[in-house]
Amino acid sequence: MLKSGAQLPREHGLERALSNRHIQLIAIGGAIGTGLFMGSGKTISVAGPSVVLVYMIIGFMLYFVMRAMGELLLSRTDYRNFADFAGDILGPAAAFFLGWTYWFCWVVTGVADVIVIASVYVKYWLPVLPTWIPAVAVIVLLMLLNLPSVRGFGETEFWFAMVKIVAIVALIIAGIVLIATGFTNQYTDTHTGETIEGTASLMNLFTIGGGFFGGGFMGFIMGFQIAVFAFVGVELVGTAAAETRNPEQNLPKAVKAIPIRILLFYVGSLVVLISVVPWVAFSKDESPFVMLFSLAGIGAAAHLVNLVVLTSAASSANSGIYSTSRMVYTLATSGDAPRVFAKLTRAKVPRNALFLTGVLLLSSLVLLLTGLDKSAGFSVVTTISSLCFMFVWTMILISYLVYRRRRPHEHAASAFRMPLGRSMPYVVMAFFVFLLWAFTQDPETLIGLIATPVWFIVVGIGYLLLRKNPEHARLRADHMAKAAQERRSAVEWRAGRP
Repeated sequence: MLKSGAQLPREHGLERALSNRHIQLIAIGGAIGTGLFMGSGKTISVAGPSVVLVYMIIGFMLYFVMRAMGELLLSRTDYRNFADFAGDILGPAAAFFLGWTYWFCWVVTGVADVIVIASVYVKYWLPVLPTWIPAVAVIVLLMLLNLPSVRGFGETEFWFAMVKIVAIVALIIAGIVLIATGFTNQYTDTHTGETIEGTASLMNLFTIGGGFFGGGFMGFIMGFQIAVFAFVGVELVGTAAAETRNPEQNLPKAVKAIPIRILLFYVGSLVVLISVVPWVAFSKDESPFVMLFSLAGIGAAAHLVNLVVLTSAASSANSGIYSTSRMVYTLATSGDAPRVFAKLTRAKVPRNALFLTGVLLLSSLVLLLTGLDKSAGFSVVTTISSLCFMFVWTMILISYLVYRRRRPHEHAASAFRMPLGRSMPYVVMAFFVFLLWAFTQDPETLIGLIATPVWFIVVGIGYLLLRKNPEHARLRADHMAKAAQERRSAVEWRAGRP
């Protein structure tokens, strides 16, 4: 399937057409997933108020992944994304495994997004419309928006992100009003079936249903299992680095703002939700956004939230089309994918790589037409996607650790150094091991955990075929020689320091 050749010259490059407002909103869009709007109901019902801590911990850990990625991307001007720096620092094998795995992550996620848009969100308004029609319409629309120029993706993602932001800010404002007025209502305890009366108050986080850790220890653990999928795509800003104007200023701004966004959008909205509605009243099958907007007296709450989650899913599919096409382009220019995918249009768009993604997204039609869209397999798919993204995040951290050891002079000269760079990569990777254990605690996620190695076996076979290519052997030899020289230079640099 894969061919290898000499690395294409870098003048065949992408266009830096994404402005600061684009990159900022892409970062926000990547940090806010559909899981917040729909999946948070399930997370709250399982973990209780401790879900707030779950999102804070995951966000805290991924912030350091982003800081490591930011320092690496800015360390050399010809890095287009993390597959580039992984290949340069860890070798051709790392670029191959990381690049194709990231591609697989977004293809799987994109297919799932298209299926959900067609079979759930559009069907909510047009129940008699065959699901394949909106599926094709979404794919064609997003392809048409991405084909003219990278600004098409940037503008689309900008407005998708704006819809998410407006929805969350509206929820927070509505919740604050209900808390300030001491709103009281009757609810059904989803665990016991009893009718309970709740008054909107911040104390609901600590006094109802067993308190802050009302879901128990395993409920807290299960919260991580569900919530981690909400963060996939947080690294998307790194994929867009090659097409960002003035990345030395815009990329650090976007990365530094991630903690604030997580506190506002995730923690802020969850605190408001649980303060207004007792956590025991949340259902895993209902969006908490719908519940709160309904309580606030917004009659069209369900329609508004359906529009928001449809937009969020479309945003994710849009990100998938963009990121997979750029990753395949990078692989093609490095000899790890057929060269046909390295061709650019006059507007510097990798058209063939975009078409590849569009064709693969059409596989969602098979699932829709065979009725597999409503199976429990979606839980397995999201688990596989989460695990593959965790692999990508881990490779970014390993690249950073090797970079610090082999290129200490570049780290010392960096204007965007990762804080706690000596210890936090190991802490974050230990956290990922904890997440692996968490995935074993549920039968459906366990199936996904067991199935994921199949992908790495497939990629491994592809790489074994690629290794036989003489050109690839030369690339490996060149990398080993370069790494040896860098190690010698690092020793000399450290010896010469005062």
